[in-house]
Amino acid sequence: MAISQRKLREVVFQILYSRDFSASSGVDFLHFLVKHLKVSKKSALIATDKADAVAGKFPEIDEKIEALLQSHSFDRISRVEKHILRLGLYELFHDESVPAEVAIAEAIRICRKFGSAEGAKFVNAILDGSYKDHQAKIS
Repeated sequence: MAISQRKLREVVFQILYSRDFSASSGVDFLHFLVKHLKVSKKSALIATDKADAVAGKFPEIDEKIEALLQSHSFDRISRVEKHILRLGLYELFHDESVPAEVAIAEAIRICRKFGSAEGAKFVNAILDGSYKDHQAKIS
């Protein structure tokens, strides 16, 4: 059975977050994903590939986040919010299959699930601001 896009985003977020604590990869990590996140091997591979793609854009994405911060320092953003922002910005600017409204709404949803209501407001402000800045530049 195919994994829903909603579940895929959650798995990608969890992969990105877990990499802060362990450099695990390969067969053992794949088995962990399948067993504990209850996804198929194929879905785990898809999620891992997307997490790798997001991680490959960290320098560019982190620069965008820092440019939008007003009263925060990048280092003070929680790990949960940082990885949700990274995933959301990746989907906004590097994944053409995801509409901007969906990328922002899903990032907020994931933040409410794995973070906090205040974190969700912060994520919304950064993603919305980044998207509006981008739209203004191309108009």
